[in-house]
Amino acid sequence: MIGEHLIIAPILIPFVAGALMLLYDDRQRQAKFWLSLISVAAQLLIAVELVVRAKTGGDISDAEGISFYLLGDWSAPYGIVLVLDRLAAMMLVLTALLAIPSLVYSGAGWARQGPHYYSLFQFLLVGLNGAFLTGDIFNLFVFFEILLAASYGLLLHGSGQLRVRAGLHYIAINLAASLLFLIGVSLIYGVTGTLNMAHLANLVSSMPGEDRPLLHAGVAILAVAFLVKAGIWPLNFWLPTAYMAAAAPVGAMFAIMTKVGVYAILRLAMLLFGETGGASAGFGASILIVLGMITVLFGLLGILASQGLGRMAAHSVLISSGTVLGITGFALAGGGQAMLAGTLYYMVGSVLATGALFLLIEPMNREDGGIAAMLALTADAYGVDDSDLDEVPDVGLAIPATMTVLSICFALCVLMLAGLPPLPGFIGKIAMIQPLITQSALPAGLAWAFVALLILSGFATLIGMARIGIQTFWANDIPLPRVLALEIAPVIALLVILSLISFRAEAMLRYTTGTAHALHDTAAYAYGVFATPRAADRPEDETDAGEDQP
Repeated sequence: MIGEHLIIAPILIPFVAGALMLLYDDRQRQAKFWLSLISVAAQLLIAVELVVRAKTGGDISDAEGISFYLLGDWSAPYGIVLVLDRLAAMMLVLTALLAIPSLVYSGAGWARQGPHYYSLFQFLLVGLNGAFLTGDIFNLFVFFEILLAASYGLLLHGSGQLRVRAGLHYIAINLAASLLFLIGVSLIYGVTGTLNMAHLANLVSSMPGEDRPLLHAGVAILAVAFLVKAGIWPLNFWLPTAYMAAAAPVGAMFAIMTKVGVYAILRLAMLLFGETGGASAGFGASILIVLGMITVLFGLLGILASQGLGRMAAHSVLISSGTVLGITGFALAGGGQAMLAGTLYYMVGSVLATGALFLLIEPMNREDGGIAAMLALTADAYGVDDSDLDEVPDVGLAIPATMTVLSICFALCVLMLAGLPPLPGFIGKIAMIQPLITQSALPAGLAWAFVALLILSGFATLIGMARIGIQTFWANDIPLPRVLALEIAPVIALLVILSLISFRAEAMLRYTTGTAHALHDTAAYAYGVFATPRAADRPEDETDAGEDQP
């Protein structure tokens, strides 16, 4: 019985933890920290179990490894359904792997800069996990709003003039995107009568020709909302400043927030406009390819023009989003599964690497040591009163050989983001490029232009970040910064994970290849949702068997 309800645990655990911590006084930060850490660790364990289930097949209802959970025990398309497949399970693990280091880093001092930090962090996880698991568009909107509401608070955490200004821009842009989301959802519901993704996948191929333009219009408006969140050009003007202004652990979590928009586009595009989409097959593919390429170009120019590591990290996020969206467009245009498998592998590596880079920004720019210096940076930039910062004590032990450790961590991040061997950036790009240039169904000129942009973005990242590295580690005579173990351990943990992904690249690519195959097999997804029996309709002996399972 416990295994049957495991799918909803990644949503319930952070929700309960976040709500419980609202009852704690802000002076009880240590208790909040440990409760948050236990919550995120439990989410990671459950996410790993769900990945195993997605690989081997669920124990509830199973359509080639896809598990389904009927909330409220109402059948689809009327009830709310959670769907666990390979892609959703992978995103849950990725979220938890990024959340633990970010949370540990927050314990070094950032959590003390404002109230309810840990609750907001948990509610952000509620929205992220829910968005990856939901099987209908309206609840996707609900989880988007939950994660956005939490991100508003986290972005403004610590206050300061620049951060508030960037936060207000971020809030205004995302509210406008949410309005577009609702308009798109309304149009889709008006023309199809459903918002269930599986139901839409069944309907779209047989839809009357006169209704198809309205469906396309609704999906296009919905896609604009997703593309804003994914940071696609020209809708990403707000992103570099907002991500740069965020506190370091918040910036690290924002590295995966853009991927929620990418995930939504990938999921809906393959379900509705894949090979089974009838007359709508391939809808929007060329737009995704072009916008993805321009976004990569914008990101590489931004890296070359940036003078600070925070803005470079934000533009690295744009390059990652543009790459994945461009490959999604190629996959929709008939590019096959191999390039999609490569881009999923690349996405995992780029999210972890940009997360590590955001965590490195503040220690690399610290000039006079200690947690007070970290907070003084906030004071200088954002107008916080210095008198309060002097009273903030250091937390934890300082690491020895600070500059050596920082430089090694920074170099590994650069290797990953530039796409140099042996880290996942290189392996992922090779896995994308090889099928891209050999796939005869794609326009050769466009494919080669995309490959050129991928290579150029790697060179731009290498040049831009090498410049920052030289300025920080070689051409700088400032006193050695004092970096706490709580700050550098999360970065090292993320880099160890990246190394493991490289070492186990073959196994990881097998998983992403299976994921790409499942994304193309829309029939299994749609059949599974409608074939899932209600608990009340199951035979009694089947229910008893489920209760006997561990």
